[in-house]
Amino acid sequence: MNLLNDFQVSIYVASIVAFFLSTLFCFFIIRINKNFNSKSNNQKRLNTLNIIPLGGVGMSLSFFISVRLLGQADSDIVSISIFALAISILGVVDDFLNLNWKMKIVFQFLFVSFPIFLLNQTINFEILFGINFSGRLNYVLTILWILILMNSINFIDNMDGFAAINSSFICVALTALSFVFNQNYLADVSFVLLFTILGFTIYNFPPARIYMGDSGSLFIGFIFGFISILFDWNPTGESYLYSSIAPIFLFFTIPLLDFSTVFIHRIKNNISPTTGGTDHISHRLLNEGISVKSVLLLFSLLNIFIFFLIALTIAFESMSVFTFLIYVIIILTLFIKFQKLEPLN
Repeated sequence: MNLLNDFQVSIYVASIVAFFLSTLFCFFIIRINKNFNSKSNNQKRLNTLNIIPLGGVGMSLSFFISVRLLGQADSDIVSISIFALAISILGVVDDFLNLNWKMKIVFQFLFVSFPIFLLNQTINFEILFGINFSGRLNYVLTILWILILMNSINFIDNMDGFAAINSSFICVALTALSFVFNQNYLADVSFVLLFTILGFTIYNFPPARIYMGDSGSLFIGFIFGFISILFDWNPTGESYLYSSIAPIFLFFTIPLLDFSTVFIHRIKNNISPTTGGTDHISHRLLNEGISVKSVLLLFSLLNIFIFFLIALTIAFESMSVFTFLIYVIIILTLFIKFQKLEPLN
């Protein structure tokens, strides 16, 4: 173990290793699945026949190994990656046993709160928003933040390649932001996570041969959450506005757009919001005759546009209110449009 602690490679080598291992693990999982003829109980999917939802297992193992190669074996990220493996295992159990949603939340709460208290790491919401909170409230809000991120990524895992591609864009943005604000180790970690996801995406791009599953979506959301804790969103100490808006742009645009569309539809039709279904935005667009790949392209362009707004907000702080208004108008327009589209039958 000490030899591994002392061993270190460059970020580029670690990223290549992450990509290679993720691809290799997913390949073997697919081959094993052909022998056992497994399938998921995930009701969000249009077709789960003979496609195994264990892509997250390959990603979490690849990420853990690759992060250790960065030579930061004693860092918080490596400790967090161990807990991420545990949350990935929870996802595997859920995918095959279809756990009750209340039980899932309880386990998620335990897996999230334990490393937060163990590492004594929270988001300082007092600095972020300029509001006086108690220390305990910071812990509560941080746990809630990570739970929302985890389940937001899980929520958009409803179509081949959808969660993987959107998560990849988030990784790119996190890498860029970390680099701009001289938080180089977080940039390295985000870059490794990006290549981990890309290795999986090779087999998840439509038509998918493997699914991310809860083991993958919860793992990715978990890592995103803890990266956001370690990230200094207000490095200059001079402004709160862009540091408060940037995480929302990054993490919540597409998941919240999807969640709000689905939630309102299900409440109107007396359907439980916790059940799976084909009423997500991606499904509604498919129902309009748009192909899967075209849907992925559409949301990729939306991601690029959002990142452009983030760049404007950071580069020209005086424009932050203006860019935020543009963002709100566009998102509200899309929300109204998606509400009018019929779910896929």
